[in-house]
Amino acid sequence: MIHARIIGTGSYAPKKVLTNHDLEKMIDTSDEWIVERTGIRERRVVERGQTATDLAYEAGIKAIRSAGLDAKDIDLILVATSTPDMIMPSLACMLQHRLHAKQAAAFDISAACSGFIYGLSVANAFIRSEQYANVLVVGAEATSKFIDWEDRATCVLFGDGAGAVVLQRHAGKRGILSTHLHADGALGGLLHIPGGGALHPPSHDTVYKRMHYMKMKGNELFKVAVRALEDVVKEALVHNKIAPEEIDLLIPHQANLRIIQAMAQRLKMPMEKVVLTIHKYGNTSAASIPMALDEAVRCGRVKDHDLILFEAFGGGLTWASALIRW
Repeated sequence: MIHARIIGTGSYAPKKVLTNHDLEKMIDTSDEWIVERTGIRERRVVERGQTATDLAYEAGIKAIRSAGLDAKDIDLILVATSTPDMIMPSLACMLQHRLHAKQAAAFDISAACSGFIYGLSVANAFIRSEQYANVLVVGAEATSKFIDWEDRATCVLFGDGAGAVVLQRHAGKRGILSTHLHADGALGGLLHIPGGGALHPPSHDTVYKRMHYMKMKGNELFKVAVRALEDVVKEALVHNKIAPEEIDLLIPHQANLRIIQAMAQRLKMPMEKVVLTIHKYGNTSAASIPMALDEAVRCGRVKDHDLILFEAFGGGLTWASALIRW
């Protein structure tokens, strides 16, 4: 059977570190309050003039080199992002230009924090249909540019970064075993950026009303997220006839430590099997899973033939899971 197998990983985080103690000087909060409610101790933020494309390039080139390929070998570039440099052209096209991968098709995927898994699913379909042989999937976010630094509900949560993988056609048992995608647009108002699109195009009024910043209803989102993630994880396990104890690593979207712990508990999975990066990067949206995967690979936590489960939940609302055999 043909599978799409990950053959290279890469990640990049901006150099600038913003700690909880730094935030104490900006808003009414404390390191203790943030850690207790989120598990986050610090996050990375882009410098002035640095964009999501810059982050995507660094992660993408590392993944390509890790795969032992050259940019000219990439057939398709998929970028999951909610914070592109501009509405048009896509970040994927801008990345294609930066990589000099002129032969590659390129487009963005907008599924917020679930975007990377959505990207894996699209890449898997293209590879299994034999339309493309080598696909670069990137999750890249410069969320700090869309954060209201006066809004304690959101500004403590998010960080910037990028992660990438290269997938290649593989005849064997290793690779993506299944992906499971879901959405509920009726709940889109729980996490959104209302300004800047065709509904509320940029104007003095939208700027005055701070509509170009992220808005979130955290308590309601938390309740929906835990239930949806439990369902989509069970869906992956049942589909593949896998018991929770057979999973070698759980790499969740790094949104909130309490959500991650709740999921591990419901799966009866020890936290030793869970990859955590939220304490040092915060919520990097579509970048969080590929960044955590790359770190796990570089630290030697990922072994050949490991069963790895990805799960994510984000704006849209969207949620997704994927099971891979390394």
